Amino acid sequence: MPVQSDAELREILGMERVAVVGCSSTPGKDAHEIPKYLLDNGYDVIPVNPTADEILGREAYDSLSEVEEEVDIVDVFRPSDEVAGIVEEALDRDDVAVVWTQLGIADEEAAERAEDAGRRVVQDKCIKVEHQRLVA
Repeated sequence: MPVQSDAELREILGMERVAVVGCSSTPGKDAHEIPKYLLDNGYDVIPVNPTADEILGREAYDSLSEVEEEVDIVDVFRPSDEVAGIVEEALDRDDVAVVWTQLGIADEEAAERAEDAGRRVVQDKCIKVEHQRLVA
């Protein structure tokens, strides 16, 4: 079952490196402003977007599997029907502890696969809203 408790969310928000799948280079879009907020609040943000070379002054990777750094949280800004593939990429990595899908994004089967593989899942929640509510 996806994470619901504030204590567990707080623990997850204490992690440092966030790969943002679907990170946008367009200011004003949530997929740009929320990663910027995370960066401004001390997180190590890794943009994942195959159409950009750089976002927020950081190298953008074409896919999660190409990210060279270790990743704590995979934050998903892609449609729900793409979550399963992103979860598969996350499960191919030994470092990913959490798969977080943003507000309005969920895939119950993919979430169950991630949980069965020992990963924590946060679905349909905005990481910025939860950070402001529980940490900031």
